[in-house]
Amino acid sequence: MDTHIPAPAAVSGLKQPYHLVDPSPWPMLASLGAGLIVFGIVMAAHYGSYIWLELGFAITVVVAGMWWRDVLRESRVPANHTPVVRLGLRYGMTLFIASEVMFFVGFFWAFFHFALYPEHVLDVVNPTWPPPGITTFDPFHLPFLNTMILLLSGCTVTWAHHALIENDRRSLVMALGITVLLGLSFTGFQALEYSDAPFKFSGGGVYPSVFFLATGFHGFHVIIGTIFLIVCWFRARDGQFTPSKHFGFEAAAWYWHFVDVVWLFLFVCVYIWGAGPTLVE
Repeated sequence: MDTHIPAPAAVSGLKQPYHLVDPSPWPMLASLGAGLIVFGIVMAAHYGSYIWLELGFAITVVVAGMWWRDVLRESRVPANHTPVVRLGLRYGMTLFIASEVMFFVGFFWAFFHFALYPEHVLDVVNPTWPPPGITTFDPFHLPFLNTMILLLSGCTVTWAHHALIENDRRSLVMALGITVLLGLSFTGFQALEYSDAPFKFSGGGVYPSVFFLATGFHGFHVIIGTIFLIVCWFRARDGQFTPSKHFGFEAAAWYWHFVDVVWLFLFVCVYIWGAGPTLVE
């Protein structure tokens, strides 16, 4: 019988190459925060009350910060992230992004259903999409600018990845910093766009509901991805990534590219294909 124990497992005293995490309250509290966010969206859409949404968002942010802190501490223990564990992390991140794809498929499904069959939701003669009275955004104004920003950020995060592979820490930190600034710019411009919206989320009908849910959840993912990249920036500056061990950065880059691709679909389908009478600036 082969009794050989992999080196990292031998150092830790374990007889298997897996990392058994300590008991943690964060999964349960994260579920509570996510549930309150969903409940808050319903309350905001139907009654214009945002207190539950704000509470759920606050809980989720705090839990994410504490959970992330624990994950980073675990990653700095040499015996924890063995090759087997790192492979499992890659599978896990791949499945997580796949689940996020299906999350947005639901929004696109709803949008195309209403757009192609407006008679299912509009009790009027000769229903159209967007519904009568809805003024949409000019796709080649702020939405186009945000598209260029996200595409450029995809280039800079790829630049950062190549710099890391070549062990060029200066370029890595610079490229990550530019990517973070671009992500913050996208969020700022989307907030400006929402402030000028000619329709409101609450009581506005089916079009505002689908529009704000699809673009709003994408914006939420951009914020998460930006925070992810900010954490990676600090870790890169401290030299915590090496050319052979940097899955934390890889996961952030995968997630950021996913955010880019989803926005391209939103821009083409919602802003261009689904456009009606546009808002005159």
